[in-house]
Amino acid sequence: MVTRTSSAPYDLVIVGGGPAGCAAAVMAASVGLRSALVERRELGATLRRVPAVGNVLGFATGTAFADAVAADVRRVADSCDVLLGTPATELRADDEGVTVLLASGTAVRGRYAIAATGVRAALPHEAGWLTSAVDAPPPLWEADAARLAGRRTLVLGADRPLGTLLRAHPGAPLDLVVPHPSADAYKADEVRTDPRVTLVRLDALALHRSPEGQVTAGELGTFAPDAVFVNLGVRPAALPGTLTTTPDGYCPPDRQHPRLLTAGDLRSPRAQRIMTATGSGAEAALHAYYALRLRG
Repeated sequence: MVTRTSSAPYDLVIVGGGPAGCAAAVMAASVGLRSALVERRELGATLRRVPAVGNVLGFATGTAFADAVAADVRRVADSCDVLLGTPATELRADDEGVTVLLASGTAVRGRYAIAATGVRAALPHEAGWLTSAVDAPPPLWEADAARLAGRRTLVLGADRPLGTLLRAHPGAPLDLVVPHPSADAYKADEVRTDPRVTLVRLDALALHRSPEGQVTAGELGTFAPDAVFVNLGVRPAALPGTLTTTPDGYCPPDRQHPRLLTAGDLRSPRAQRIMTATGSGAEAALHAYYALRLRG
């Protein structure tokens, strides 16, 4: 057991309640660390939007996996304080520990911290091939397949949630028009033979709002505003403060302050998978444990 100090009430503060953050909390408890887990929504919130997974041991849906993960975190409640509903706004590391500032004005202090805030959906203005004069559509992972049945739907980009939606609803009568740049053609390979998808490779697309309130997409035609979704990939959701980022906004573990660790999809655009996120979260918690044993 690592001894806590009054200046740092937690051995470890974990920011992010996805697979990486939850794995870190469970691993920390298993080696005797006292931790706090900060999550702005619910545990596994993003996982619950994944209707089908084919590369997670023991589970076929993100919802079932999220339920199991949340149950495991509740199981270690004696060692981990779960702080839900208030987002973290900043991380400040120093030689003695890390302070996590919350939107409520509260500061949570730990001797080490893990940033596992993951990624967010990319917005139209962040895609070089897309210009838009309409409000940002919702991400594809929020689409309700039942409501889209029989409707012509515009999906901006061919990122992998497209394949997830189709696998999860193999019999749904969908009609998806999917413009995407040449650089993303490889992502469309898994859906290329699905007759419910019309893939359109192009270099530029402009969206406009018609006088009737519909969304026009150049030669692709006109769509109802509630039948347009973004599927442009993701961007890192790094918090301001001490985190060191690369030009693309990610936070590699080997570039961080010694008291500040990163885990999950926030680390890099490569290997962004549920299983690798859980492994990195557990590894980060162990890193903190061994560092505390060696240096306090």
